[in-house]
Amino acid sequence: MTLAEMQFALPDLSIASAEIFLLTMACLILIADVFSRDGKGAVTYDLTLLTLAGAAVTTFAISTGEVSYTFSNMYVSDLMGDLLKFMVYISVIFVLFYSRAYVRARPEMARGEFYVLSLFATLGMMVMISASHLLTVYIGIELLSLSLYAMVAMNRSSVAATEAAMKYFVLGALASGLLLYGMSMLYGAAETLEIPMLAARLLSGEMDLDIVLFGLVFVVAGIAFKLGVVPFHMWIPDVYHGAPTAVTLFIASAPKLAAFAVAVRVLVCGLVAAYYHWQTMLIILCVASLAVGNFAAIAQTNLKRMLAYSAISHMGFMLLGMASGVFMENPDFVPGAYASAMFYVVTYVIASLAAFGTILLLSRQGFEADEISDFAGLNRRNSWYAGIMMMAMFSMAGIPFFVGFFAKFSVLVAVVTAGHLWLALVAIFFSLVGAYYYLRVVKVMYFDPPASAEPIETTPDVKLLLSVNGLAIALIGIFPNSLMQLCADSLAGSILF
Repeated sequence: MTLAEMQFALPDLSIASAEIFLLTMACLILIADVFSRDGKGAVTYDLTLLTLAGAAVTTFAISTGEVSYTFSNMYVSDLMGDLLKFMVYISVIFVLFYSRAYVRARPEMARGEFYVLSLFATLGMMVMISASHLLTVYIGIELLSLSLYAMVAMNRSSVAATEAAMKYFVLGALASGLLLYGMSMLYGAAETLEIPMLAARLLSGEMDLDIVLFGLVFVVAGIAFKLGVVPFHMWIPDVYHGAPTAVTLFIASAPKLAAFAVAVRVLVCGLVAAYYHWQTMLIILCVASLAVGNFAAIAQTNLKRMLAYSAISHMGFMLLGMASGVFMENPDFVPGAYASAMFYVVTYVIASLAAFGTILLLSRQGFEADEISDFAGLNRRNSWYAGIMMMAMFSMAGIPFFVGFFAKFSVLVAVVTAGHLWLALVAIFFSLVGAYYYLRVVKVMYFDPPASAEPIETTPDVKLLLSVNGLAIALIGIFPNSLMQLCADSLAGSILF
């Protein structure tokens, strides 16, 4: 066949215009930062925020609510992807606003690389969210991971940060190897890496189930590492503690949304026919994460490590909804179960932004306000910020009527409806255990004498956004139905069986 006779299908670039726009701007901002004489990265900061806003507008403009494929079915555009991308944009914007003063106070971080790496990490998350091909999943994960490795190690004068980056890199490389090996097994059985085609061939019974299950174990292990659940959680406490707080805030927020999207794309859309097997794996990961995360968090005196272990338990709780969505006897129930998991991860990100945003607020040059004792008497220093931190703690603990309570409740309803009453009781028990260390932070803020008499100063934009963040925890808790319905609607048209 001659070159003239070959037919090439041109991809529909408009579907991926948000990713193309963000990549183009990230490269231009990188070049602009090289020639910028501003040592504080102010120009790069402003351009980064404008880029994220532009990506949000682009995503909104091209969103049709229909499922569309491009790049030889390697990329999918649907309502679930659009919603999660919006959440990612908002999360990263909040992270950058919260981190601005922290970064400027530290010369080793006050460079444009922090913002450029944030954009490349955001691009990686966007690729993960819209991946319809196992190779695309891997590319997105690696783009995100490599950006995060560099961000964790940005403070080169910190031994803790360098050590955390090395641990993260080594364990991340191991997890990537596991994920790739699992994908190779699936390719060997299905002769395709396309997720919809993988699902079709698995449902038809054409594939060797033994090879599929062998690969499935490694794929679940790779996804579990990105979520940070037991026993693939070893990196979480050290990275959260050792990384600069601004980077910890980034890791604790938006990447959770992308990891959830990968779990849905690969397990639910691609391997639903093997649901019984990965459901069992997820249940084991759930129980182990709830136990280790909550009991280990009790012993922590460092707030960042405490929130790291609590993140392990929260991701375990989120997986309860994922494990409950394979209740195949009632197909109408399936989107609602996955919607509870999506609602949970979104609300967890909102609470994490408020919690770590308050930590950044109290941090200053040469001082990291990451010990629980650093929050002593915060109510006397500034009752408004203490109230926001209290709402974040109450939400994570699942105390009514904050958004975290309804997130936990929706997951528990899905678990009970799926017939796993014992699993719901286990989750409730560990939630009661977890309430202790959250309430301890509230006790320190309201009943202990102030750790410092220094006034808390911040810019008006950070004060406004932190207030909006705190009020969102309360208001979505009072009116959760809109966000819950939005999650259910976005998933209903995206999950294909």
